[in-house]
Amino acid sequence: MIHLSTEKIDVMALWEQAHHPAAGGVVLFSGEVRNNHQGKEVSHLSYEAAEQMANKMIAALLDEAKQRWELQVAIAVHRLGKVSVMETAVVVITAAAHRAEAYAANQYIIDRIKHQVPLWKCEHFVDGERAWGGHCACQQKSTGNMEL
Repeated sequence: MIHLSTEKIDVMALWEQAHHPAAGGVVLFSGEVRNNHQGKEVSHLSYEAAEQMANKMIAALLDEAKQRWELQVAIAVHRLGKVSVMETAVVVITAAAHRAEAYAANQYIIDRIKHQVPLWKCEHFVDGERAWGGHCACQQKSTGNMEL
């Protein structure tokens, strides 16, 4: 499966793939582009990646999560290129026998995508400025239970 896409992510098509007869909990996380960042108005984001490496790393993360939480389904797709406000930048879907495992695996996968996979984000502001980043403030906001 390809985990990177320059096309809009079809969240509903991915959702249709996420159901399994042994799964009692299915969790969908959709990372959306918001219209502001640190008090500045955002026009859009753009993403770049070391594509071959990023795709392999996401596949490995999904395999690891499937084993660790006994998932029936693990899906992750991240956008590349220009992503407009209110569009989906990343989707992670996990399905497990119970909700606790589906939630834990989903958070694990998105946190590792944000912190380990070679993806870079550029925020484009309405005033014409832009700022490159790639790491979120997850660790700073963590309740202390996030294992990196």
